[in-house]
Amino acid sequence: MGMFSTQGTGETTDRKESTLKKLERMNKALSHEEPDRVPISDFFWGSFIENWRKDLGLAEDANPYYHYELDWIATVPNMDPHIRSFETIRETEEEVVVKTGFGCTMRKRFDRPMPEMSAWDIDSIEKLEAFEFDDANDKRRYFEGGDNQIAGVGDGFERNSAPWLDTIESLRPDFPVYGSMIECSECLTRLIGQENTMLWMGLYPDRMGECINRIGQFYLDCAKAELKAGAGLIDGFVIWGDVAYRNGMFFSPDYWREYFKPWVKAIVAECHAKDLPVIYHGCGNVHKILEDYIETGIDALNPLEAKADLDTVNLRREYGHRLGFCGNSNMQVWETNEKDKIRTEVLRKLNAAKGGGYIFQSDHSVASNISGETYDFIVKLVREYGNYPIDLGEFEENI
Repeated sequence: MGMFSTQGTGETTDRKESTLKKLERMNKALSHEEPDRVPISDFFWGSFIENWRKDLGLAEDANPYYHYELDWIATVPNMDPHIRSFETIRETEEEVVVKTGFGCTMRKRFDRPMPEMSAWDIDSIEKLEAFEFDDANDKRRYFEGGDNQIAGVGDGFERNSAPWLDTIESLRPDFPVYGSMIECSECLTRLIGQENTMLWMGLYPDRMGECINRIGQFYLDCAKAELKAGAGLIDGFVIWGDVAYRNGMFFSPDYWREYFKPWVKAIVAECHAKDLPVIYHGCGNVHKILEDYIETGIDALNPLEAKADLDTVNLRREYGHRLGFCGNSNMQVWETNEKDKIRTEVLRKLNAAKGGGYIFQSDHSVASNISGETYDFIVKLVREYGNYPIDLGEFEENI
């Protein structure tokens, strides 16, 4: 784990005193020291934000990050293998179908929370082997606006996303701002689809391994270019990389260790060389590779899905302070909107924050079926009981 400067690495003259306090809070927590209180933030669906405004009677431009003075925020540059505008295949009032720089055809229905990936230009391993990436150092990824899949097609739909560096500069007066990059598995899901990914690993393990290494090198180069573009302006880094589902990993842990793990470790090393902490976002049941995540040097694991049998209190007992945790508050409990159940869930998980090493968040993201009142209640609970030294009363557990 890293030991990070509580003052950050970038210029601080344009930052509010409250922002510097947030940065100190985050860096102490990720260094397994106890700050003034447990950091809190989250990832919010656009549909939740709309409902939250209505539920709490807030202004049309109200934003939960600003409203609650949350402690950190993640940003994404253009990670598309090919830098290009979306090709619009169909657009109606109900939906839009586009092809992205991944060569992925995506259908976004506006009445549904997430898009559907329906087709990929790369439909054979031969095409994957022949695929060429645009330059990782292309300035358009970091300094210019435009369409890109990860920023543009999700629970919302956005054309011409703002330049990444402009986003950083607009946010950093108010928040610790993290850059981010996907890793090999996330790329493959978008580039060839998850079914082809697993099928070709089984049919052509060595050939796929070579392809994964090429992808890994590309995204390592992208991470290096991003760190250079954001030098002095970013406070940390997120690696996005789903490799598991509810019951276990998508593929063999040994295969992951051989081909995927080295590239994660390399990105972490680049970040740590610049004194930046790293949060790895990987969904699903990753029990089998938790020791490996520790070996890569990541500072915290997110989102730690409770529905995938991950529990930060138990993990703290098992792994001590060798790994930080970011997330794990059970969304399925939040979805009940029942305060007694939510109180028990939130306060019990705060046991994992003893000694630092914990950032409070949901176990994935805040979806539209969470009421505004519920999220408001959760933030107030964390702010009341998350002050150090932590005293959880009847919810106290020995770690």
